[in-house]
Amino acid sequence: MELNLYSVPTDVNVTGAEIEQQCVDVLRSVKAEVTIPVAVKLSPFFANFANMAKRLVENGADGLVLFNRFYQPDIDMESLEVAPHVFYSTPMAMRLPLRWIAILHGRLKASLAATSGIHRGTDALKMLMAGANVTMLCSVLMRHGIDHLRVIEDEMVTWMREHDYVSVEQLKGSMSHQHCPDPKAFERAQYMRAVGIYKSA
Repeated sequence: MELNLYSVPTDVNVTGAEIEQQCVDVLRSVKAEVTIPVAVKLSPFFANFANMAKRLVENGADGLVLFNRFYQPDIDMESLEVAPHVFYSTPMAMRLPLRWIAILHGRLKASLAATSGIHRGTDALKMLMAGANVTMLCSVLMRHGIDHLRVIEDEMVTWMREHDYVSVEQLKGSMSHQHCPDPKAFERAQYMRAVGIYKSA
């Protein structure tokens, strides 16, 4: 079961610690009522996301789904009303879950599901290499229909054959923070290197 902890706190008197505890309390309440595995889908907006992920697993989360993609409102300049707009994701959206799945892989006793921005077979493969147990698709299927799954599967199989992989398990986690040739690539220090490369290009 997926437990979607989707909320936008707006009370200036509620602390981050209180919000985190509310999430934990909701999870514990659900786990007390069900016997099936529970995966928690949550946002990345915590002071220390790694610690929050650890707390959820310690309190019963069997898996984590990274991440919620919050829909942002707009203002209609003619009607002067707040207008909700739903936009499909783009492959750029996968960067955030890719990073955190790579960081958390092997550190928590929970399955990791990747969502947001997965549009191609290579996107799914990247998530698996980062350490995801499963990837989730939505926007690309809304655009192209459910049969597009065959296209994505073919892309994955073709890439794996061309690179001599015989199974998904063989590549899973191979580019995680723990196994990546350059773990700092997932950290803040890598930003300055990326900026330097961009400027010189």
